[in-house]
Amino acid sequence: MMYRRAFLLACFLFVWCYHCNAQTDLNGSFENIDSKTSRPKGWTYGFNKIQEASYPAKLDSLIKKKGKYSVSIEKKEQGEGYSVIESVIAENYKGGTIDLQGYMKTEGVAKGFAGLWLRLDGEGGRMLKLENMQQQAITGTNEWKQYFIKLPYEGDVRSIHFGGLLAGEGKAWFDDLEIYIDGKKIETLKPRVLAAAETDNEFNKSSKIPSFVPSQQQIKNIAVAGQFWGFIKYHHPSIAKGDYNWDAELFRFLPSVIAAKNNAELSNALEQYLDKLPPIAACKSCSKTNVVSTSKPNYGDLLTGKVFSSSISKRLSDILKNSNIKSNYYVAMNDGVGNPKFQNERDYEDMKYPDAGYRILSLYRYWNMINYFFPYKYQIDDDWNKVLYDFVPQFVSAENDLAYNLAALKLIAKISDTHANLWNKHGVLDQYKGMNTAPFKATFIENKLIVTGFYLDTLGIKNRLKIGDEILTINGKKVGDLVQEFLPVTAASNYDTQLRDLPKAFLLRTSKATMALGFKNEKETFDLEVPMVNMRLTYKNIDYTKPTGYHLLNDKIGYVYPAKYKNTDLQGIKKLFENTNGIVIDMRCYPSDFMPFTFGEYIKQDKTPFVKFTTGSVAQPGTFVIGKDLMNGGNKNAYKGKVIVIVNAESQSNAEYTTMAFQSSPNVKVIGSQTAGADGNVSTIVLPGGISSWISGIGVFYPDGKPTQRVGVRLDYPIKPTVKGITEGKDELLEKAVSLLEAGW
Repeated sequence: MMYRRAFLLACFLFVWCYHCNAQTDLNGSFENIDSKTSRPKGWTYGFNKIQEASYPAKLDSLIKKKGKYSVSIEKKEQGEGYSVIESVIAENYKGGTIDLQGYMKTEGVAKGFAGLWLRLDGEGGRMLKLENMQQQAITGTNEWKQYFIKLPYEGDVRSIHFGGLLAGEGKAWFDDLEIYIDGKKIETLKPRVLAAAETDNEFNKSSKIPSFVPSQQQIKNIAVAGQFWGFIKYHHPSIAKGDYNWDAELFRFLPSVIAAKNNAELSNALEQYLDKLPPIAACKSCSKTNVVSTSKPNYGDLLTGKVFSSSISKRLSDILKNSNIKSNYYVAMNDGVGNPKFQNERDYEDMKYPDAGYRILSLYRYWNMINYFFPYKYQIDDDWNKVLYDFVPQFVSAENDLAYNLAALKLIAKISDTHANLWNKHGVLDQYKGMNTAPFKATFIENKLIVTGFYLDTLGIKNRLKIGDEILTINGKKVGDLVQEFLPVTAASNYDTQLRDLPKAFLLRTSKATMALGFKNEKETFDLEVPMVNMRLTYKNIDYTKPTGYHLLNDKIGYVYPAKYKNTDLQGIKKLFENTNGIVIDMRCYPSDFMPFTFGEYIKQDKTPFVKFTTGSVAQPGTFVIGKDLMNGGNKNAYKGKVIVIVNAESQSNAEYTTMAFQSSPNVKVIGSQTAGADGNVSTIVLPGGISSWISGIGVFYPDGKPTQRVGVRLDYPIKPTVKGITEGKDELLEKAVSLLEAGW
């Protein structure tokens, strides 16, 4: 309905012109009245004069829940389709959740709804979270009732907006509104004092660095300055305290870096900047302890003497020796897990196409996060320092928003992590790729792109194509050539997983209604203009259509599909599988519940280790400590039969971790092909321009130290499907699993 959309739109628009009446008295019961306006102090009526006229809000001393007053909103005139009462708390608090609760009474609400609303805004009035009870859609006539709204209190919240709303027709009263953060009334909390980094907004709209084509010297200058910027960010105590907006500081010294004509001038420029930072006192307790680590810190060209003068290199060495950082404003390790939490990083999402300075910042931020906190950096194919040099001209010279996003995606793909990809709030890459795709599923089998299923029968496509048909060309280009073209921007841990993602990520994406494809089957080669469908119509699982996550394959073999399994199913599974002598766990999916210690105990008699982790360090950026083995199992009444786990490139992250947990039992074997090779809790990275990405944030290893990242889980019986099998409608991996169980392996 139009008024609902209008309300949401208005909330977005008024993010940029919000009121700033900071208050300590919430005045949620409207008892404190301004003598000049005769309105409750701290409250405004409507977002504009038209709303105020169409939906007048008034103090009501006759109808109220408690105290002397309530406030009502009533539809009176044509005009706006909704209006609100609003109060603003322009403060920042510590906490994880925020609750708004209040009473509301309605009369004749129709063609709309009434509700409470709560909005969290960030810097510059940018909306972070919004809830307005639109889904509850309170209508009609209702007596006083208390309503509740809960939101995560996360991100850089600068102001809290709340109140009541009426959309459509009728009348609504509001009273006794209260706000709680982590269960405590907001009036009892002290606002958080903003760090100096949060109040430095000089460069929020522009870096003031104009576009340019970098020379070879400038490429070197910018690359080494990026190493310098990241080193200081994660090692200097004043930056770690949040005393500096480190993004803004970059734009203060970057012009002199770009202007440097040689290494000596570059050293001088950066040393002059170091002079502006507080000196670091000698730290007697800062000797770095030796830790067992999968990789060593990499300081690039900073301390080698090849680029920097001996003077600045010594000063950087002194910072390294005396940093004594226990916590950092820009990064922390998540409690209980140990993956990095990159915090207080602004995404500058209003910059669809960031300027040259912000594009350099994007490169610096990502490169240094990987350099110091990616547990699998040692597995990256290319030298990470060389990557920085190579990407300087790509970021600096990106001529538009698409070029910038593609450069960022190409950089992200360099770390070979299937968790890593690029999401953009402006949809830049989606506009480039198009939001339409084929109505069928296409999979690489035996290095051929094969039709393997149908999402829907658009224009009788099932009569024109068959499962097993090979796609030879796409818009006149050979599939093999297109694969090579898009591999550099297909972020994945290994080649099998890149092939998994390529059809939907690039090859079969378009903004057009049709796509020209060339096919080959057993009888002929032919061309077909295939009708495309919206991507959302293909977000469904066509490989498993059973209503539950488990069933019997025959009277002796059970089958479990983790994508539909729930731990609440376990008792039913035990009963159904009681007389079986084998179970197939089809892990060619993503588990919908956490199984390692529940289902793992069901099938594993002895308690033994199955995994160990490595975690990074804020105190020693670039080092990763290996933890103790984690164990599961120990059920003396465990399932006595054999178990086969089927995996392939669809098996990712939790699926891989769960497979590791199961295969630590001697009665479990794993068959299939290389898995996605991306394990470990994910950490989010945000970049200028509203870009976000993930990384695998902890290292996941078998107890013997062998990695799963990029490699995938261990296979006992490697097997892949064939084109012949697909054409004949066979599931060759499932057939193999059944035959192994029937033979007792």
